[in-house]
Amino acid sequence: MMNLLDRYIGRAIALGTLVAMLVLLSLLGVLELANELNDVGKGDYTVADAFAFVILIMPRFAYELYPVAVLLGSLSGLGMLAGRSEFVAMRAAGMSIARIVVSVMKTGILMMLFVIIVIGELLAPVSEQHAQRLRADAISDQISLHTKYGFWVRDGQAFVNIRKVLGETALADLYIYEYNDDMQLTRTIHAAFAQYEKDHWLLRDIKQNDISPKGVTSRQLSHSKWSSLIEPGLLRVLVVKPNVLPLSGLSRYIEFLRDNGQDATAYEVAFWGKLANPLVTLVMLFLSIPFVFGSLRSISIGQRTFLGAMVGIGFFLFNKAASHVAVVYDFNPLLAASLPGLILMGMALLMMRRVY
Repeated sequence: MMNLLDRYIGRAIALGTLVAMLVLLSLLGVLELANELNDVGKGDYTVADAFAFVILIMPRFAYELYPVAVLLGSLSGLGMLAGRSEFVAMRAAGMSIARIVVSVMKTGILMMLFVIIVIGELLAPVSEQHAQRLRADAISDQISLHTKYGFWVRDGQAFVNIRKVLGETALADLYIYEYNDDMQLTRTIHAAFAQYEKDHWLLRDIKQNDISPKGVTSRQLSHSKWSSLIEPGLLRVLVVKPNVLPLSGLSRYIEFLRDNGQDATAYEVAFWGKLANPLVTLVMLFLSIPFVFGSLRSISIGQRTFLGAMVGIGFFLFNKAASHVAVVYDFNPLLAASLPGLILMGMALLMMRRVY
């Protein structure tokens, strides 16, 4: 239960975190918008579409940048309290540094639960999918429709329904409807999985129906080649980043990829990274304490904030690098996702020893 001092400290941290998040999102939003404006004119992609796309991907950025914003916000909020000697008054009244740490962590846990559940699991996946759908529909003339049953694509005399896009070179639950020149349905194909190889797709676990005036002939095939105008470059605009998917969706994708003998490392790294994110957030909060009460307390709020920003940005880049290295070199996903947080925790504990 939070008492008056807990709420006072928590309000300072929450306000600082909100301001830091708005600044970070504004900077990233401008950079992302500049990048999207380069694609204006492709297909039906307009400036309004670019603005809408950037706004829709903001929840993903907010989730990814939340640990950094927490560090900057806590440094700013706690620094202001320290600058007004309010912590001196609190300690004179009998409030220990350990008790202050507890107050900080209480606020951190509440904010963390909101961001992970509301933004990370509910808002970001939905808004990201809408953003990618808007961009894909506007840029690619080949993608004609997106429904709850997946993407519809025209491929010559055939119409293709892609239920699941696992990556630029992997599809699942694929339906192909082939027509003749008179637009009469001649064949339907369902493939459980499709993998792009060199210049064609390899379909697996196929159910095929050939339709003619004499009737319908059905057969099943283990695999078959499929030459199509659909290439990995087209699918790039349809792929939702693994780190945006909710935990339940990541778990299902990982299981599906393993069952089909596909590399699931990127999704495993994203899965463990999401589980490690709460720990990283709390470590960032914990790290702000030595900046305020330790050997750095004599420097200005601006200097502390700058040092905190360097630490936060360094962690963000290291975390991204570790994820990419794990995918490229097939490192252990759990280790790659947790290593940056563990290093940061060691750094925070080492700095905290100097406070006492």
